[in-house]
Amino acid sequence: MAKLKPCPCGGPDYASCCGPFHAGDPAPDAQRLMRSRYSAYVLKLEDYLLATWHTSTRPASLDFAGEKWLGLDIKKHRNESNTVEFVARYKIGGRAHRMHEISRFVFADGRWFYLDGEFPASSPDSLPPNSSPPL
Repeated sequence: MAKLKPCPCGGPDYASCCGPFHAGDPAPDAQRLMRSRYSAYVLKLEDYLLATWHTSTRPASLDFAGEKWLGLDIKKHRNESNTVEFVARYKIGGRAHRMHEISRFVFADGRWFYLDGEFPASSPDSLPPNSSPPL
């Protein structure tokens, strides 16, 4: 029996979790897109990240700064406002960080897209919007 490869987003099996989205299947909702984008950062899938970023806010390219992503915790998912609040933990240069974001998503042309995010002021170790790539 083949051993399952855990999904970076925390799912038990990449092949049945974020893998299909990375292969081109549309995410069914904002939370699944957010999880797949986190996994794409872990796996450094720049094409996927740019393709799932709304054209009105999408950068021309991404710079993976050598961060090592350590885990994802979904705090809230609000269908009515298309938002997902999460905390992602990572290390750069051996130093631990966490990014607390409330991401906004839009549904257009039959697909979900990351639009932008807010970084709650109540989180003392949150990063300012441009200091780390949004998920």
